[in-house]
Amino acid sequence: MKAKIHITLKSGILDPQGKAIEHALATLGFKNASNVRMGKYLEVDLQETTQERAEAEVKAMCEKLLANTIIEEYRFELQG
Repeated sequence: MKAKIHITLKSGILDPQGKAIEHALATLGFKNASNVRMGKYLEVDLQETTQERAEAEVKAMCEKLLANTIIEEYRFELQG
């Protein structure tokens, strides 16, 4: 089973990387790009056989290590 995990800053949290990318895009002529937010994307192969246990394991991974839940939110999908 494969987990596809998306981690982004919560709404209202300052995103300096996103602002830098937005500025660089404007410098390159992409004036229509705004409110750029930077995030993380991970893929993890799991050896779990049930959807329920895989979901619990991915949630635990995100809560304990992958996401800083004070300032970040995460979502994931499972395939396979």
